[in-house]
Amino acid sequence: MTRQIELAGKSGARYRYTSIDEERFLPPSGANYVIARVTPEGPEVVYAGETDNLASQNWRAALEKARETYKDAKVLTRLNVTRAVREAERVDLIEQYHPPLNQ
Repeated sequence: MTRQIELAGKSGARYRYTSIDEERFLPPSGANYVIARVTPEGPEVVYAGETDNLASQNWRAALEKARETYKDAKVLTRLNVTRAVREAERVDLIEQYHPPLNQ
């Protein structure tokens, strides 16, 4: 079973993210994603993004950049079809975590 990780936004809304296997087929769905270091104390979000097509792997460039500093960074995703909802969630997470790669 894949472990879900709950992230809370600045608004107090809670979002459940799942880590992905970077080599497996990903659905061509809209999604939010975060790049984070997952530790026993919880996730350290270093980047928050969104995409219209998770399968396009446009998150890979951000992951490579993150791994220059955070070698153990992982991609966590949350399927989310509507662009407006994805963008609001991304902003909510950025306001809460202030990810260094979103600055």
